[in-house]
Amino acid sequence: MMKELETNSQLFGGNAPFVEDLYEQYLIDASSVDAQWRTYFDQLQQTPGSVARDVVRAPIEESFRQLAKQSVRAVGVVDEAATERQVNLLRMISAYRIMGSRAAKLDPLKRMEKGPIAELEPKSHGLTDSDMAIKLGTNIVGLERATPTEVLGFLQQTYCGNIGLEYMHITTGEERKWVQDFFESRRSQPSFNVEQKKRILKQVTAAETLEQYLHKKYVGQKRFSLEGGDSMIPAVDYLAQAAGAVGVQEIVIGMAHRGRLNMLVNILGKLPRDLFGEFEGRYNTQLASGDVKYHMGFSSDIPTPGGPLHLTLAFNPSHLEIVNPVVEGSVRARQHRRKDLTGDQVLPLLIHGDSAFIGLGTNQGTFNLSQTRGYGTGGTVHLVINNQVGFTTSDIRDNRSSLFSTDIAKMVEAPIFHVNGDDPEAVCLVTEAALQYRQKFHKDVVIDLVCYRKHGHNEADDPFVTQPMMYKKVAAHPGPRKVYADQLIAQGVVTQAEADGMIQAYRDALDRGEHVEQTTLTDYKRSYAVDWTKYLGTHWRHPVNTSVPQADLVRLTEKFTQYPADFKLRGNVEKIVKERVLMAKGEVPVDWGMAEHLAYSTLLTEGMGVRISGEDSGRGTFNHRHAVLHDQNREKWDHGVHIPLQNLSENQGHFLVIDSILNEEAVLAFEYGYACSAPDELTIWEAQFGDFANGAQVVIDQFITSGETKWGRLCGLTMILPHGYDGQGPEHSSARVERYLQLCAEHNVQVLMLSESAQMFHALRRQMLRPYRKPLIIIMSKKLLKAKNACSPIEHFTSGEFRPVIGEAQELDAKKVKRVICCSGQVYYDLIAGRTERDLKEIAIVRVEQLYPFPAEELQAELQKYPNAKEIMWVQEEPRNQGAWHQIRHRLEAVLEAKQTLTFAGRPSSASPAVGYMSKHNAQLKAFVEEAMTL
Repeated sequence: MMKELETNSQLFGGNAPFVEDLYEQYLIDASSVDAQWRTYFDQLQQTPGSVARDVVRAPIEESFRQLAKQSVRAVGVVDEAATERQVNLLRMISAYRIMGSRAAKLDPLKRMEKGPIAELEPKSHGLTDSDMAIKLGTNIVGLERATPTEVLGFLQQTYCGNIGLEYMHITTGEERKWVQDFFESRRSQPSFNVEQKKRILKQVTAAETLEQYLHKKYVGQKRFSLEGGDSMIPAVDYLAQAAGAVGVQEIVIGMAHRGRLNMLVNILGKLPRDLFGEFEGRYNTQLASGDVKYHMGFSSDIPTPGGPLHLTLAFNPSHLEIVNPVVEGSVRARQHRRKDLTGDQVLPLLIHGDSAFIGLGTNQGTFNLSQTRGYGTGGTVHLVINNQVGFTTSDIRDNRSSLFSTDIAKMVEAPIFHVNGDDPEAVCLVTEAALQYRQKFHKDVVIDLVCYRKHGHNEADDPFVTQPMMYKKVAAHPGPRKVYADQLIAQGVVTQAEADGMIQAYRDALDRGEHVEQTTLTDYKRSYAVDWTKYLGTHWRHPVNTSVPQADLVRLTEKFTQYPADFKLRGNVEKIVKERVLMAKGEVPVDWGMAEHLAYSTLLTEGMGVRISGEDSGRGTFNHRHAVLHDQNREKWDHGVHIPLQNLSENQGHFLVIDSILNEEAVLAFEYGYACSAPDELTIWEAQFGDFANGAQVVIDQFITSGETKWGRLCGLTMILPHGYDGQGPEHSSARVERYLQLCAEHNVQVLMLSESAQMFHALRRQMLRPYRKPLIIIMSKKLLKAKNACSPIEHFTSGEFRPVIGEAQELDAKKVKRVICCSGQVYYDLIAGRTERDLKEIAIVRVEQLYPFPAEELQAELQKYPNAKEIMWVQEEPRNQGAWHQIRHRLEAVLEAKQTLTFAGRPSSASPAVGYMSKHNAQLKAFVEEAMTL
C-alpha cells in the first residue's frame, strides 16, 4: 500500500538518526546518496520556512516529523515496504560504521572474546532472507545500488577485517566522511606495490632480528623487547617517509621503554655498536648522573622523498606517559621558531602502551591541551602498542572501565584506527590514513596496534606466573615477521631464500656494529637548529647588567598602558594602569605587577620572546598583573581583550600569555618541553597557588631538577609559585620550599624567595640576559604584591642588579649588634615590625633572597659587618620541619665564625603545611617574632 510520508513510521523514532545521517551525507555531497533520497532532500531544502539544515541533524522525532509534514506536498507518496527495506539497509550500514570494530579480527593471539553481535546481523535491522537479493540504494560511494548481501560483504571486509574503525563519534560531518571515504573506497585493503612490500618486510625483519640478537648476546639484561609488536617499526618508517613527502620537516617522538632501543637503531639510525657499548657498561661519563639506555634520547636526519627529515626522540623517565606533554611543548616551540602557524612542518608522534594510555591522567591533560590556543600543535599522531597486558594485568575488568584502551581519545573526537599487528601492510595503511587526517584537519588521531608482548614486563620477568594461558599462545606464535614473510612468499613477491637473506644480512651487519645500509644524513646542515654551546659551562654569577635607563622605562610604560579609545576598563583596573605611569616617572614606588611589566617590556624590545602560562596568568590570580585587559562592554571572543605587551614596537619579541587549563602536570610538562627548545624565550609557568605544583611533582622531580644531570638537557624554565602564611588554612599557604631545596645539587636549579619588587625585575631580566639556562623557581609572596613597603623606588630599576643577599636596611651601630637574623620572603616585614615595636638596636636583619645556589660569599660578607654578634638566627614563618631551615642549615653553619652559634625561630613542627584557624595563626606568628626579638 502507498502512504503519505507524514504517516510513514519508518522515518520516525529510532530510524530518524539513520535518515539524518543520510541527510548529512547529502549536505556534504548530494551525489553520494541514492536518486530517490536526493530528490526528497532537494525538495526538503526548497520547502518554504524549512529549517531542515539545522533540525534534521538533531535526532529528535518530532522535529523530523514536522519536516516530513512540510515536505508531503513536494514529494508525494512512497511505497512503505520499499521505504522500510531502504531504511533497514541504512540502519545496518550505520551499525557497521559504528560497531564494526567490535567484530574486527584484531588479536594476533585470537584470544579476544567475540560472541555474536546482534547489531551487526541483518535480521536485527528487519532485513529478511527475501530482502537480501533486492537491489537497494545505499550511501556507500561506488556501491550506490546493491543487494543487502553485497552490502554485507562490503561492510564485513571494510569494518571487520584486520582493521577496525571508530569514527562515528566525531560530530563534524566533513571529518567523519573523510575517514569513511578513505577506508570504504579501499575496503580497508592495502594495495602496496612490490617494492613497498619488500621495504615493509625489511623493516619488520630488522625489528625482530635486532631483538633476537640482543636477547642472545646480552642474556638477562633488560631491554623491554618489541617482539610481538614488531610492526611498530614499519609503521614509523612509513610515517616518516610519507610525512617527509608532504612537507613535514621535523618529527618529535615521545615513547616509553617498550621498543625504544629498536626505534633508536632501526628508525633514528643509532649505530648498533654504540648501543652494544651501553649494554657493556660504556656510557657517556660526561653527564653527572646519566641514565639507563632505554631512557636516552637521540636525534638524526634521514632522507625522504620530500627531502631531509629531522627526527628527535625525547629523553624520558620511567614515569609512563609524562613525556607526552613535554614533546608537545617542544613541538610548539619548534613550530613557533619556524613560524609554522598550522603545524604542517613539525609533527608530534606519541607512542603509548595500552594500559598506560588510558590509565594515566597525563593523557587526559594532554588531550585537553590539544585544541587550545596556547598549546595546540596542529594535531598529534598517537600510536598505541597494545600488548593486551599492563605489567602483569591482562583482565580488562581490572585495568580499565571501557571496552578499548583508546576510548580516552574520544574526549577530543579523535578517530581511532584499530589494526592487527600481524598485518604490517594494514598497519601501514592506517598510518597513511592517520597522517593524511592529521595534515588535513590538524587534530589528533590514534592508531591502536593490537599485538602482544613476547616476554614479560622485562626480560627477567616470567609472564607465565600471571598470564599462563596467554603465554601458551605467545609461545606458539611464529611472530609477525614470519607471518608476513610467508604471505609474501605465497604471493610471489619474495622467495624463501630472499626472506632468509634479509635476516642474515642484518645479523652480519650487527656483528660489525653497523647498519645494513646508511639511513642517516651525516653532513646535513639543518635549518632552525638551536645553538646551545654559548650556554655551556657558564656560572650563575656570570656578570650581567640588568638595569635600564629611566627614559626607556617611561617610554615603554606609555606603550603598555595604552588601550583603544572605545575600550572600557573595570574601575580598579583603570586605576592600576594609570598608576603605572606615575611609577615609571618615579612619583609612586613600583609594585610587583609593574615590575613584571617593566621586565617583560624591556626583554621584548630587546628581541626576546616572553611566554607566560598558568590558570589565571593574564590577570594574575591576585589581581596584580593585568597583562590582558578586558573591555567591560564586549565579550572577549568579540574583540573584547587588549594585550598591550604585544603592541610595543614593530620588531619586538613575541609575547603570549595564556590562561591555561586546570591541570598542573600536563601544563608544566608542556612548558618544560617548550623551554628546552626555546632558550631565547622567557618561558614562565605560574601556579595559581604554590601548592598547586604538588600535582606536577613528577615533572619537577624527573625533568626540571634532574634533566641536566641525567641527559645533559639545559632548560631555562621559570616557575612562579605564590607562597606566604596569611592565616588562610593549610592549602594556598605553602609552595613547599623544602621540596625544591631538597632537590638542589650540582647547581641544577635556582630558588629565589624575594622581598622587593625590584628583585623580581632584575631576576627575570637576569634569567634571559645571562648565557645561563637553568630552571628558575621563584617563591613569590602573595601579600607583598600589593604591600606598600615591598614596593621599590624607580632608582632600583635604573641602577643596581639582582641582590642574592640584602643587608640590613637601617643604620645600626655594627659593634652593638648581638644577633643577626637571616630570613627570606615576607616574614622580613613581620620581623621589621617586631623590631620597630620594641625599638631594638642590637638585632640586624639580613635577607637571603637566593636560597640556591646558596650565596655563601655574599652572606658571609654581610655577617662579617657585625664582629660582636655571637648568635646567627634563622627565622622562617613555615613550621620547623618545613620551609628552608633543614635544607640550608648546613650552609649557614659553613659561614659562621668560630665563636658564633646558629639558632632557629619559627612555627613548631607540623604535619599540616599551616593551621586553619586565624587566631592560632596569629598566636604562632606573635610567638616566633617574640622569640626572634628576645635576646
